[in-house]
Amino acid sequence: MEDVEIYLNRFASEKQLYAELAEKLGSDAVTDKNELAGELMNVDSESKFRLYVSNEDIPNETIDEITEVFRECEKNSKFVKMEIIEDEFLNLIDDTAHLTDTSKPRSLVHRDGDLHPAVHVWIIRRRDQGIFVLLQKRSHEKKISPDCYDVSAAGHLSQGDEFRKAAVRETAEELGLKIHGSELEHIGLLESHYSEGDINDNELRSIYLYRGTVHIEDLVLQSSEVSDVCWAEIDEMLSVIDEDGFDNCIDLRELALIKKAVF
Repeated sequence: MEDVEIYLNRFASEKQLYAELAEKLGSDAVTDKNELAGELMNVDSESKFRLYVSNEDIPNETIDEITEVFRECEKNSKFVKMEIIEDEFLNLIDDTAHLTDTSKPRSLVHRDGDLHPAVHVWIIRRRDQGIFVLLQKRSHEKKISPDCYDVSAAGHLSQGDEFRKAAVRETAEELGLKIHGSELEHIGLLESHYSEGDINDNELRSIYLYRGTVHIEDLVLQSSEVSDVCWAEIDEMLSVIDEDGFDNCIDLRELALIKKAVF
């Protein structure tokens, strides 16, 4: 069976959506629903069409039209099979490390290893005993590094998003901590590569510090993302970071950036 992956972006215009269909179906003669139906009814070998629809809560009549055509053709053709998959779409990073307008479903980005943008927010506090960072313990529900200690807050940029805006949003969503973008101190950009099983995650991370006063008891954790939080002094953490019993996915390069920014 042939698998065809089609991206239906809710931000795309009718012309852009039918151009996507024409490319994936290998036919220039797909510019409206009637031509699409004709192309599908001419399929003469069993084919599975996976329709990835971006998950924004906005209407798009053309996508409704396209999915209905696929449903009708599946009913009337023994060769056409279809599946609709809602997914977050991420903008991709190009070879010059710039954010592009090209977007792709998140699950396929992680499958194919496409370079994409992410943000990391480190919440820190300075005490006489040293520099402390707030660690989150990742939920056991996470596909990547479950139950591991990690950066204070992190996340991807949804399509059309900006780094600092995403950092503010992820901090609020994961920790219930509302901050202003101006309170974030940018300390660097890092590429990160992680591979496990069928996940091939390549990120360009924008790293931020937040130095405001934070009390753990006031935080509201997003249970699907974070199971716990704690303070850790950087140098003490470095002394045990490779020991059994301290499961973590902390990037040592980021701790070096923090120390450089603080001292």
